[in-house]
Amino acid sequence: MTRRELNVALIGYQFMGRAHANAWRQVGAFFEPAATPVLKVVCGRNAEGVAAAAPRLGFAEHAVDFEEVVARPDIDVVDVCTPGDSHLEVVLAAARAGKAILCEKPLANNVPQAEAMLAAVREAGVVHMLCHNYRRAPAVQLAKRWIESGRLGRIHHFRGTYLQDWIVDPEFPRVWRLEKSRAGSGALGDIASHSLDLARFLVGEITEVSGLLETFVAERPLPEGGGRGAVDVDDAALALVRFENGAIGSVEGSRFAPGRKNHNRFEINGSRGSLVFDLERMNELQIYEEDGPDSGFRTVLVTEESHPYVAAWWPPGHILGYEHTFTHTILDFIEGVVAGTSPAPDFEDGVRNQRLLAAIERSHETRRWQSV
Repeated sequence: MTRRELNVALIGYQFMGRAHANAWRQVGAFFEPAATPVLKVVCGRNAEGVAAAAPRLGFAEHAVDFEEVVARPDIDVVDVCTPGDSHLEVVLAAARAGKAILCEKPLANNVPQAEAMLAAVREAGVVHMLCHNYRRAPAVQLAKRWIESGRLGRIHHFRGTYLQDWIVDPEFPRVWRLEKSRAGSGALGDIASHSLDLARFLVGEITEVSGLLETFVAERPLPEGGGRGAVDVDDAALALVRFENGAIGSVEGSRFAPGRKNHNRFEINGSRGSLVFDLERMNELQIYEEDGPDSGFRTVLVTEESHPYVAAWWPPGHILGYEHTFTHTILDFIEGVVAGTSPAPDFEDGVRNQRLLAAIERSHETRRWQSV
C-alpha cells in the first residue's frame, strides 16, 4: 500500500532550517512514518541565498514570498524556522490556508502574539506543534518514564542550567539574537526557554517565578559596519520557580560562560532518588536510587533497543547526536498530522512557556515574585 505523501514548505534556511531539513530527509530512512515527506519548497528573504540552499537542503524549489508559498494548494505542512519577529505573520497565514504547522521556539516574541497564534490554529482546526527538540532526546524520554513510574518518589527539586559562551567577546557583532525587536529576549528566550520547557515536561506546571536578568555588554559593533549599536536583550537570565505540585527549582541561562559550548543540564531530586542529564553527554542518564544496591550515582548508556526511539537507529553503544532529536520531533509531528492530533509540545505549551518568560521579565523589573 502506498503511503500518503506530505508536501513540506520550509520557511527559513539558516541554522534551524538546516537542522529541520536534515530531519525531514532522514525520518523515512530510519523510521516508518505514517506519511512520506516530500521536500517541496524552501523559502527565504534573500533570493540568492535561498536559491543556493534549496539543492543543498534537498528541496525541489525555492521562493522568497512566504505568503505565496503557504497559500499553495500543493503544500500540506509549513515548517517555520525564521527569527521570532516573523513567526506571527507566517503562522497566521499558514493557519488561514489550512496547513499543518511546525514552529521553532519560542513560539513568539511576546504573550499577545503567542495567544493570537494559538487562537488562529484552533479556529482553523489545523495540527500544530512547537519544536522543543530536547524533549525528544532518548535520555530525556527515559527520564520522563522513570519519573512517571515513581522511581524517584515525590519530586522536590529541579535545577536546569543552559550555558554557552559564543558572545563573551565584547567585539562580537550585534547579530539578530541580540536585538529585542527580532529575538524577543536574549538568553532567556533563546536557551533558558529550553530549560523551562523541560521543567514543565518532566516535573509539572510552574505557578510562580522570581527572575533576574543581566546584560554585560551594552553596545556591540554592527554586523554591517558603521559603528556600534545598543544591545537591548539579556546576556544571562536566572529564575527561582515554584511548581504546582509543591516542588521548587531554579533555571539559569547564560551566553557568558567561557568554556561552555552547549551545556544544557538538569538535575531532579525526589524523595526516593535523583537523576541527571547533560546534553553534552546526551546518550547518558545518571540515576541514584535510595533503595538501590549501590551508594552512588550510576550511569545508564541510553542506546538500548528498549530505550525511546533508539531501536530505529544503531546497535547498542553506537551513540546518537543533536540532529537526532529533530528527527524524532519530525517523526511525531508526521504521526500527528496523519492522525489529526497536535503532538506535545503544541501551541498551548508555547503560550504557557511564553507566559513564563514574561513573568520572569516582570519579576526582574519589579524585584518581586510573579504569578504565572
